[in-house]
Amino acid sequence: MGRYWTGNSRAPWHDYRARHIYHITLLKRAEVPDFGSLAGDWRLHSGTRGSSYVSASPIGKAVKDCLRNIGSIHPALRVLQYSLMPDHLHILLSVESILDEILGRKLAAFKVMINKRTGFPCVFGKGFNDQILISGRNLDTIYRYLRENPRRLAVRFANPDFFERRSNIRIGDTDCQAYGNLQLLENPFKDAVVVHRADSVEKREENRLRWLHTAANGGVIVSPFISKEEKAIRREAEDLGGRIILLTNEPLKEREKPAAHEFSLCSEGRCLLIAPAEPLPFGRRTCLKLNSLAELISNFCSSSEL
Repeated sequence: MGRYWTGNSRAPWHDYRARHIYHITLLKRAEVPDFGSLAGDWRLHSGTRGSSYVSASPIGKAVKDCLRNIGSIHPALRVLQYSLMPDHLHILLSVESILDEILGRKLAAFKVMINKRTGFPCVFGKGFNDQILISGRNLDTIYRYLRENPRRLAVRFANPDFFERRSNIRIGDTDCQAYGNLQLLENPFKDAVVVHRADSVEKREENRLRWLHTAANGGVIVSPFISKEEKAIRREAEDLGGRIILLTNEPLKEREKPAAHEFSLCSEGRCLLIAPAEPLPFGRRTCLKLNSLAELISNFCSSSEL
């Protein structure tokens, strides 16, 4: 089975003309000046006076002006929330009626608007990343995630190696330890990777596409990655630059570092290891326990909720 995702591929099962809410990410081209710079104190909680924020540059202010006028591209387009970062832009975008063409064409027109407004030939890179919000998704979670983006970036600058250790995380009824980038727990787009023996070939491929779409578009996949199929999905996701929460049955000792591969992923902020506080013997019961923990983690949006 070959890899499906290349670049900014879209979800093949989804109609991008339909009414829907999307989390869109647009990446700045390297030669374009930053949209702004970090200011404020990363040690303060987001929303409090003096906390981290992005002070918009002239080009960043132009991007914000164009966001306010996105309805001129099509009246169905409505910005619910956005987060302007130094080198990218997040948009929580609502498509409120059926479009006359796919969403990608409308976003391309938005990019042209910004190019004209700024005088740069190409402000953003090719394509876009998207997360398709499922029915029933709590939008407050996404709002909070976007509001806290500047602080997360400031924290990463202040803590560049992403090797934080936490020994007091409780997931469901299980005491756990965590090591790596704890901010991955705050990502609202997490998907548990669990391949069931009873799944049909069609169901496995449907799940695979969904999990890789999550990984390729800024989300996090969560799993112990035990089976051959789960390991293959992990490899594909990592090749796409995806981020993972890896569950293990053996917690790291006090001064122990993860294996070389996970160490490299942690150094990039792309990995968080979670294990029960007490080692579990490897076997079917432990595999089921870890899969259950993965499902629980995928349904929570911050370490404070676990």
